[in-house]
Amino acid sequence: MKDALKVYAPIALLVLALTIIAMRMVAPPPPKTISFAAGSKDGQYFALAERYQSALEAHGIAVEIIESKGTIENYALLLDGKADVALLQGGLADDAQRAAVRSLGGMFAEPYWMFVLENTEVNGFGDLNTLNIAAGPMGSGTRALTERLQAEWGGDWGPLSQLAGSDAAAALLSGDVDAVVYSASVEAPYVNALLANPLVQLVPMRRANGLSMRDPALEPTVLFEGVVDMEAGLPQADIKLLSSIAQLGVSKDLHPAIQSVLLETAEPIHSQGTILTRAGIYPNASQVDLALSDEARRYYRNGPTFLRRYFSFGWANFLERAWVFLLPLAAALIPLVQMAPPIYRWRIRRKIYVWYNDLHELERRGIEAESKDKRQAVLDEIHNLQMEVGTVDVPVSYNDELYHLRSHINFVEALIARQKMSAV
Repeated sequence: MKDALKVYAPIALLVLALTIIAMRMVAPPPPKTISFAAGSKDGQYFALAERYQSALEAHGIAVEIIESKGTIENYALLLDGKADVALLQGGLADDAQRAAVRSLGGMFAEPYWMFVLENTEVNGFGDLNTLNIAAGPMGSGTRALTERLQAEWGGDWGPLSQLAGSDAAAALLSGDVDAVVYSASVEAPYVNALLANPLVQLVPMRRANGLSMRDPALEPTVLFEGVVDMEAGLPQADIKLLSSIAQLGVSKDLHPAIQSVLLETAEPIHSQGTILTRAGIYPNASQVDLALSDEARRYYRNGPTFLRRYFSFGWANFLERAWVFLLPLAAALIPLVQMAPPIYRWRIRRKIYVWYNDLHELERRGIEAESKDKRQAVLDEIHNLQMEVGTVDVPVSYNDELYHLRSHINFVEALIARQKMSAV
């Protein structure tokens, strides 16, 4: 065991040192914690961020959710480096945001809802220009999209109320505002409440097709007759809406492995259909107004990496980072490992050969001894050598050489003993 350790321990230490050096040269590992800019705590974005948080925890990634006012603030958080990931309403990016933020694809359609009280003479968005509109707070996606649509239609528009959500719906029913607009999921409770209220009418977006041709992150959507409530016949006719496609945005330097696991997570979260879109449409790579990240392009083309299909996120990422250096390292280590057995054999045989040198010297001294006492001293040394050799533990494959040595010791001992008897 001592001989084996003396041979293999230095090689093991060398292998360890080379591995450490190689690992320092590989790409850095992905972060263990990311920040996710969502929306208000009672909104859909925040609820979705919590689903991402739960899913990513299973991969060992902690998600810090940042509450915000909406898409505009989410863009600011990404640009300031305070957020790594954010849900972003489509159709609102400016040039600076397009340069700094990358998209992981369109995740779901967010209809732009316009509600007014029954019997209000409104046939489309342009007719809202004389009304007091609740469009959400500054920094929200709803307000930003409303201001953009106002610019598209042109003309003079009054100031927008900052009421949002259920507060805006209550203000509409009380007459404090003339119209409310939301960029929100059909599952939003205030949207459902207004859709079911007979005192409220949903205003169609008559130019949805034209707007979608001007911006790939906008899409015409149809709320089909009866789809909300078939028994009550809600809505009572097909209504064309304009939907902005919510995207998963990331800072452009976010680690590719994190982007990949986000895309894996997005699949089960967003692939289910709604009453507005059929299953399997989202996530997709086409309905975006930001440039897709390189990792997203690769993912939509090929899916998860080969290693990710068979290993956990942590192991797959380690192997994907390390293989570039580990393969050449393994090639360099093969000769070192192959050298170990010959070196080990040499060390065992060298010990036996040293004893042969000692035995040869004792034989010469015993034959040349001129007195009985000197020969007896040589015989005592031979006896001690025999005892020493008898206590040595060698691998089974070397026992034959050890026993040859012991038989040769006996032969020399007998030879010198005969010399002693002849001298007598």
